[in-house]
Amino acid sequence: MRSARGPGSTCSCRINWTQPPASSTQGTLTRRLILRGRFTIAAKHHITIAEVYESELVDIEKAIAHYEQAADYYKGEESNSSANKCLLKVGHYSAQLEQYPKAIEIYEQVATNTMDNPLLKYNAKEYFFKASLCHFIVDELNAKLAIEKYEEMFPAFADSRECKLLKKLLDAHEEQNCEAFTEAVKEFDSISRLDQWLTTMLLRIKKTIQGDAGDLK
Repeated sequence: MRSARGPGSTCSCRINWTQPPASSTQGTLTRRLILRGRFTIAAKHHITIAEVYESELVDIEKAIAHYEQAADYYKGEESNSSANKCLLKVGHYSAQLEQYPKAIEIYEQVATNTMDNPLLKYNAKEYFFKASLCHFIVDELNAKLAIEKYEEMFPAFADSRECKLLKKLLDAHEEQNCEAFTEAVKEFDSISRLDQWLTTMLLRIKKTIQGDAGDLK
């Protein structure tokens, strides 16, 4: 049986073996879920996409956008605890990208949401602490005013180790004293270990002191 094509002919049909990106597929699914009013499941899909950008594709801006969208859907369902978890991710990465006003707004928002909750209020001091550090990086006076405001809003913050550390750091910064700054951080770290985010923020503050050696040792 002879072929219908001549020896020099080529097939004009093309098969696309490329799979669509995970985020594209997930995005289509998310839109369908929203149309059906299934916002909680849609929020979970946005978190899945955010985690891909966060760990595999390392596109933090896009991860932030998807965490924000997830938070909005959770808020719509009054799943405030889940919304706060997403917002904290946004605050964390916004500060890393030096988007301090955005990070401050989020940390203040989450702290305010949790400080009246008997089960969650202990965490509020951590969020006020992080907001204060972001203020501090931008401007020392802003940090002082913010700390005073947080103490009035949440009196338990005033007695916290975090607040006491902030005041020591403010004094050291005002005096341009690198040694006092480092000593205060080491004292805090000996009891409450600093994670990478806190270490990064503290180093950014310390670098604004003249004669800084560039570390916390």
